[in-house]
Parts: sequence; structure tokens; C-alpha cells
Amino acid sequence: MDAKLAVIGLGSIGSMALWQASRLSDSVVGFEADTPAHGRSAVGGDTRLFRMVYLGKPDYYPIIERSRSLWAELEAETGQKILTITGGLSIGTANGSFINNLLEATRVTGAERCVLSREEMADRYPQHNLRPDDCAIYDPRAGVLRTDRAVSAAVAAAQANGATVLQNTPVDSITKTDHGVVVTSGDRTWTFEKVIVASGGWSRRLMPEHLKAVTETHRIVLTWFIAQDGTQFSPENFPVFSRLYGGRSLYGAPAVDGVTVKASVDGPLDGRGRETPDPNSVPRELTPQEVEKVTDIVTEFFPGLIPTIVRSDAFPDLFTKDRHPLLGWLDENSRVYCATGFSGKGFKMATGYGHIAAHEALGKQTIEGLDFVRPGRFKTR
Repeated sequence: MDAKLAVIGLGSIGSMALWQASRLSDSVVGFEADTPAHGRSAVGGDTRLFRMVYLGKPDYYPIIERSRSLWAELEAETGQKILTITGGLSIGTANGSFINNLLEATRVTGAERCVLSREEMADRYPQHNLRPDDCAIYDPRAGVLRTDRAVSAAVAAAQANGATVLQNTPVDSITKTDHGVVVTSGDRTWTFEKVIVASGGWSRRLMPEHLKAVTETHRIVLTWFIAQDGTQFSPENFPVFSRLYGGRSLYGAPAVDGVTVKASVDGPLDGRGRETPDPNSVPRELTPQEVEKVTDIVTEFFPGLIPTIVRSDAFPDLFTKDRHPLLGWLDENSRVYCATGFSGKGFKMATGYGHIAAHEALGKQTIEGLDFVRPGRFKTR
């Protein structure tokens, strides 16, 4: 037996699972096909939004709360600044479904929030070009996460705790035996008591057929624009945001470099419905239609941004049929634990997911109330 636990994939979730597992055991190995935080994984794109006001199942809220504390722990342990609190804005039509659904979510979860009228929004955040019937929900605990810094910090912390990291080691197969799990990479093999599969868009090849049938690798598109006045869009002055009305949707983050603002289309327009079977060949260049869509929306929403895309990229992520993650054992007696399929919305909760995966895979704790993410919900009966 080479170790108690292997974590396959050290990206958004795997890096956090490795870090958490290294706090629980000195017998942990992480496998990374490339190098941690490499630019072709779903970690790419510099930043992700962290939000407590979240339009999703209320069951996610405890994970978000735990994640918030764990981001602070990772910062304290590594000395890296990862989460910058900027506040967050959810902008939409007053009394429209987007705003009303968010308000209902906060009522259920108790998330702190403040409703801003159009006039209050215009006064506090003039960067946004508002429609007459717009309003916003302000999330004071929202912020922006530095993705590559977070992953690098988690991997370094795990190594400092005694974990072994095997980079440039793509895993070809995992084989369950009566006594463990055999992991194969090229002509090398290792045997572990348990394995966590956390390789994002590359996870499908390590899955049983019934999970392959309910997952797809999709393409996530990100775009950046230059601010005419960088100070207006600094983290101190420009909260992370999500905006929706009709068929127009955009989300983004402040200019963490002082110059470029992330503003990317969200929902059905952003290519998330576009399957990309091979995560190694995700088209990185935007199509003319994609360029036109995002430029048109940014031109309308932000008069203070130069309406020309100065940077764009695309990354793979694994989506499930119901858009909820796969977090848990493959089956009742399995030695393989899934931590994948986060469907383009996992990073803000990555520390929380990593905590759950590590504790459950090492047999330290079983977390209740997670039936909606357990892989068993897709098992053929």
C-alpha cells in the first residue's frame, strides 16, 4: 500500500481536498496531469466570484458559510491574500423573477443583504448603466477570489503538511481491488486505500458508464475589457456583480490589476450549453458571434469600459445533467470518492467541498444533508 489516500486532479476542488486531507493524515498523495494551477484547467481566468447571496438550493448555504471560514484559514496558513471582500451586486428588474427569487433565497438562508433602489444604485455605483426599472441586492460579504493563487497556496500547504505531489503525472486508469485502488499512469502503478477523483473536465474517463451518461464536458468562456478610468473599477469601488434581464446576462469582477475588468456573459449565452467532449481540445478562441454578444452587452451595461475585448479565454468544466455536483462514494462499498461535476459554479465553495471530500474519504466524518449531490442519485435501478 503506497498511501491511505490519493487525490486525482489538483485543480479547484482537488487542491483543497489535498490540503484538507494533509491536515488529517500524513499518508496522502496528489496526482496532477500538468502542474498545479496550470492555465488550461477550470482554475484559469485569474478570479472567481465569492457570494453569500446565491441563487441556488438553500442546501448549499452551509457549504458556502464553511468555505468562507476556510478561505480565511488558507490565507492564515500560507500568508497569501486570496479572498478580497468587495461586496456584491445582483442587478435586475424590480419585482422581477431574478430579484424575487434571490430575496426568497436570502429569506430561507438568512444571508445578509440590502436592497438598493435604482436611485441608490446610481448614486453609489455609477459605473452601471441602469434601466428605469432596475434595482439591486447588495451582498456585503461577497468578494473576489484569486484562483491560481488559491490553488498554488493549497498545494504548497499540503506539501508543508507532508503530502506528496506528483505533477506531470496524468492518471490513465483506476482499478478497484479487494484491498484498495490501483492507480496507473503510463507504466507506473500505485495502490491506495481510497481515491478521490477531482479532475474536473477530465473526470469522465475514470467514471463508471452510468455517470458518464449523465455528465458532459462544457466550455466556459471568459472575457476582459479595459476601463477608461481604472480607479472607478478598482476592488475598493466596484463590487463583483451579476446582472440579468430578459435574455441579457453578465457577471464580472473588478480590475484586480488596476486596468482590466472581467465581464463575461452568463447563462445560456456563454457557451455553457456547448458540449466539448475532449477537454484537451477546448476551442480557446471566441467565435465572431460570441464576440458580438458579449461586446453588445458590455456596451449597454458599462459606458466606462472600452467596448473591445482585450483578453479572452475558454476552459473546460464537467457538468452534470441536473447541474449539481458529484460529491460522495460511487456506491455503498466503494473505495472511490467523486468530487467533480461542479457545473461551472464550484470555485467559491471549493474549500468547503474539499473539506467534505477529505473528511469523508478518510473516514473522519460523514456529512448529512447532501443527498442532492451524492453520485447515487444517478444510479440505474
